[in-house]
Amino acid sequence: MRKQCLWLGLALSLPALGAELKFDFGDFATDKAPPGFRSALAGTGKPGEWKIILDEVPPLLAPLTAKAPAVTRRAVLAQLSQDSTDERFPLLIFDGEVFSDFTLTTRFKLAGGGLEQMAGIAFRLRDEKNFYVVRASGLGRNIRFYKVVDGARSPPIGPELEIPKGVWHELKIECKGNTIRCGLNGNDAIPPLTDNTFSNGKIGFWTKSDAVSYFADTKIVYTPREIAAKAIVREAVKKYGHLRGLKVYTLDAQGEPKVVASKDEKEIGSPGGKVEKDCIAKGVMFYGRDRKSVSVVMPLRDRNGEPIAAARVVMETFTGQTEQNALARARPIVKELQTRVQSREEFTQ
Repeated sequence: MRKQCLWLGLALSLPALGAELKFDFGDFATDKAPPGFRSALAGTGKPGEWKIILDEVPPLLAPLTAKAPAVTRRAVLAQLSQDSTDERFPLLIFDGEVFSDFTLTTRFKLAGGGLEQMAGIAFRLRDEKNFYVVRASGLGRNIRFYKVVDGARSPPIGPELEIPKGVWHELKIECKGNTIRCGLNGNDAIPPLTDNTFSNGKIGFWTKSDAVSYFADTKIVYTPREIAAKAIVREAVKKYGHLRGLKVYTLDAQGEPKVVASKDEKEIGSPGGKVEKDCIAKGVMFYGRDRKSVSVVMPLRDRNGEPIAAARVVMETFTGQTEQNALARARPIVKELQTRVQSREEFTQ
């Protein structure tokens, strides 16, 4: 397993058939929310107050000697606000990845709360109104699975269990295809579930109402997903051997064009220019030529005909090459891309 440092304190491993993320909150400043995460709210009430604090945490492995410390003081993630609104579910969503098949483990501690003492993980999360969640309740003495669709919560599934306050517990969630498994403190907590509602999504920490909850030692082992545009570009390059280059651009959060798929993968993430930006924003086409190649930029449109991306097709040129001929050569390639990917989300998820 090869390991390397990822931005902002996330450790990334790349085993042969998957990847691993570890959230090391000790690499972040205390009394602040960790970068790379977004606070959100499901339900009503005030947003959560997510901060990194120091707390006593037992080691993951048993001490080797009796003299070894039973706990160490280190950084953990905490939700500290105590709004007692009943249907209030603070979320802290990791925006760095969309997960499909994965195994997540995290430790949690129910640190406080008068009406509720809960902690959980939301997963395959599309937005604040659509996700799965597994959560543990100290006051309710149970662990439950819910599905939230368009803000409506499904009937709960899960057993009655003692989950003491002030003690660190381990929660495990495994998703493979449409099968969901859940474990607590090394034991199966909920029988395997089958559900087809969400095939992928983000992961977030979850609490309810006035619960004060801590999280630590979060690890996600997952199968990396490939956005549809990458696979389609790769197939197009294989099918159309005359292509010197093929790139797909979308607009980022700041409205600037970025390469999301390319014949040359080193170009992914590189910025586009005014041509690509105007192509996406206005749906116009562009043509350019040099001694060896001809380049055509054409919009990719969604089901309603609105431009959602731009494709730059670079082909070998020839004597007598015209703009009309270049567009005619590029059009079948762009049409094939457009047929395979018809929504903005499919380019980025």
